[in-house]
Amino acid sequence: MFTSQTSSFQDSIDVEERDDFDSEEISGYSQKIQLNCYYTIYLYQGTLTLVDSSLPLEAEPELRTYISRRLSKGALLGGMGNIATVELIPEQAVGCYCCLLEQERSPEQPDADGNGYVICFMGGSEKGLNSTSNPLTRHTFRLELDKYVQGLQSSLQTPELENLETEVRPYLSQWFEESVMHIYRVVQLVQNNISFLLHAALSHTHVDVINSDERTKTDVTFIKAASLQGLSQQDATTASLCKAISEDTQSDLIIDCSTSPPSLTNTSNRFCDDWIQAFLNAAERCNPFLLRQILENFKLKAIQDMNSLKRFVRQAEMSHYALFRCCQFLQGCGNGDVLLQNARAEHSDLPEACSIIGVLEEFLREREQA
Repeated sequence: MFTSQTSSFQDSIDVEERDDFDSEEISGYSQKIQLNCYYTIYLYQGTLTLVDSSLPLEAEPELRTYISRRLSKGALLGGMGNIATVELIPEQAVGCYCCLLEQERSPEQPDADGNGYVICFMGGSEKGLNSTSNPLTRHTFRLELDKYVQGLQSSLQTPELENLETEVRPYLSQWFEESVMHIYRVVQLVQNNISFLLHAALSHTHVDVINSDERTKTDVTFIKAASLQGLSQQDATTASLCKAISEDTQSDLIIDCSTSPPSLTNTSNRFCDDWIQAFLNAAERCNPFLLRQILENFKLKAIQDMNSLKRFVRQAEMSHYALFRCCQFLQGCGNGDVLLQNARAEHSDLPEACSIIGVLEEFLREREQA
């Protein structure tokens, strides 16, 4: 039983050995992230009018045809982007994110519904922008790109886009740096201490960055992508856990950037430590897509262990042997503190389960002191 769990865990960490990113793609990735990133913005009023683009001239007509086809099918929803592979240049397929930003309707323009701007970001491949190989998530960077596009909304209200060169173009040009590369910058910043951030994400610990610039503070919010919020089987679990932690005396994770590398004051565990090398290896390859896929595998493994603990706790209510197996599982997984923290929040209204969890917490404390 525990052998199979170890094998599954190792498979999760060894994502860079799979076919999702072949060796040729990885070896040249440090150049690709500089060269193959484009943006395009269209005005949409029944038809598409090009406003600005960094695409090669020969590629833009193919993109326009693709977007027109999506719009005619009603496949672009306002404010929610989608990602697909588009071959804009022969034998050069790229991942293409598209989003329709609708104009606000006014009494003077009652038929303006559906009009607005279409924003397109292109780079890497669909595997990078929208990884489908991981069952935990099908949209690797889509949420970040949606948020980034929304940040452009106020700048698009200017008549005739008089601020194109001063605001819109510089903003669009930074989409890859701001929405994708943040995970790479964070791993480069904290290095081996990435496990502290991973542990903070799983345990819903507040992170405070001091003595740093604003970009670093913003980058570290990537921790939200590492949390399990919204992924538990019961939506109330996260709310209960956050409330329990807020009432606890648990200290914040402090990242002090006055030194290089920064100093971190808090804790980690063996489960998070085991993922350090996978993150460092991907960072050496300058590959944010691979980093994000490793992060999703990390979350998937945590979810699997959490579900296993729930099953063991239910069984332990009726069997002392199941309680023994539960203790073995917690000792072997290396993530017992986080799993029990989540389990206590989720089972707070079940006295028998809370009693079992109390026994398991005492078991872990004794093991730590031994």
